[in-house]
Amino acid sequence: MATKEFPLEPETVDPIETTYRRIQTQLPVPESLSILKEMRTHEPRSMGGQPPIVWDHGEGATVSDRWGNRWLDFSSGVLVTSSGHGRREIVDAIVGMAQQGLYHAYCFPTEIRSKLVEALANFAPAELNSVFLLTTGSEATECCIKLARTYGMQEGGPKKRVLVSFSNGFHGRTMGAQLAGGVPGLKAWLGEPHPDFVQVPFPDGFRQQDTSFELFEKTLAEAGVDPNTVCGVMGETFQGCNATLMPTDYAQALRRWCDKHRAVMIFDEVQAAFGRSGKAFSFQHLSITPDLVACGKGISGGMPLSAVIGRDEIMNLYGPGEMTSTHSANPICSAAALANLEVIKNEGLVENAAKLQSVLLEGVKAIVAASNGRIGHADGVGLVTALQFTQPGTTEPDPDTAWKVVYAAYKRGLLLFAPVGVGGGAIKICPPLVIDEAALQEGLDVLKDVVSDVTTA
Repeated sequence: MATKEFPLEPETVDPIETTYRRIQTQLPVPESLSILKEMRTHEPRSMGGQPPIVWDHGEGATVSDRWGNRWLDFSSGVLVTSSGHGRREIVDAIVGMAQQGLYHAYCFPTEIRSKLVEALANFAPAELNSVFLLTTGSEATECCIKLARTYGMQEGGPKKRVLVSFSNGFHGRTMGAQLAGGVPGLKAWLGEPHPDFVQVPFPDGFRQQDTSFELFEKTLAEAGVDPNTVCGVMGETFQGCNATLMPTDYAQALRRWCDKHRAVMIFDEVQAAFGRSGKAFSFQHLSITPDLVACGKGISGGMPLSAVIGRDEIMNLYGPGEMTSTHSANPICSAAALANLEVIKNEGLVENAAKLQSVLLEGVKAIVAASNGRIGHADGVGLVTALQFTQPGTTEPDPDTAWKVVYAAYKRGLLLFAPVGVGGGAIKICPPLVIDEAALQEGLDVLKDVVSDVTTA
């Protein structure tokens, strides 16, 4: 996977002034270089790789620096700021809780925690009525792994501890999350594969053409995995490297398989929940309900908070004090999350994502057509889509072209995060759910021109 740093030599670019975009300086901004270079000096290289914008403030679907430039945001800060940047409701909730004098409570009861877990339980399907608040998405997926293995060994003895997940899947950067992950390059530091963590192909219809559930069972058999030793199956509703929902027939067959073998069905919806796909939870497109859901990103609108939402019988496996987290339900983060959920509900943001899906997908078709064959696959649902840049006529990723597109878009006032996924060849389009049709269309038109220019250069 290609790892690139954006250059820090200021370049004169064409000025831009629209309702949503403004570029009026060289890029990167010369006055920002000391900040950018200081960060490169004192932070690990892993913190680099994003367009060199020193964020100062945001509003709705835009992000601005303090030198007068404004970008139309197609990143949502990596699918986080669903209710938009600078939301007054969230700011007021944060300030109000801080002014109350409460910014930490550990696991001691608070009224704001009570309100938030009730709101999340009401947001989820009725079967999922237990909520455990955490801090990061990785912490949530780790918790799901722990609960599945505990439940499995309780149901079937010490051998029932195998967790099945999917190739190209991403569940976080902690050890358990990466054992369950399906990206080989991210797992090299772990050494030899762990026999208790097994991956099967994800039925995306692109890199894996066989989308039948029979392939799931065949892969386990070839790996020598007895279904009765499987404690759980964890998958993303759509993966980080694409935006393809798990096929409905496949998901329903998987639900039946998990029921038959007493395996916990886990959906990692850290990126997919809270309206991103045009449903409250993306698994609702599949007409099934998992046993556990890992949530994060869009849950709070920007504050570090995550959750596991699940069935009582699994969530209550551990007693008081046996499954806790130091910053679980931090009061300020909880206040922000509750305000965020209210904005999502009151402003119909789930419905807005569903309504704008057709605009996004039509725009993506035009971008693919303008790519001179360099986008091998594009898919999407709600307000998320992925452009997978590939070597012409193959499924081999083309990270260089993807990176050039992100860089060129940045210079035209359109903000994307660095390419992700298989070989670093995928660009995700995921604007805040508050975006309107005019802003979405403007961004898509800019991206179409950028892709055309980059792929014909």
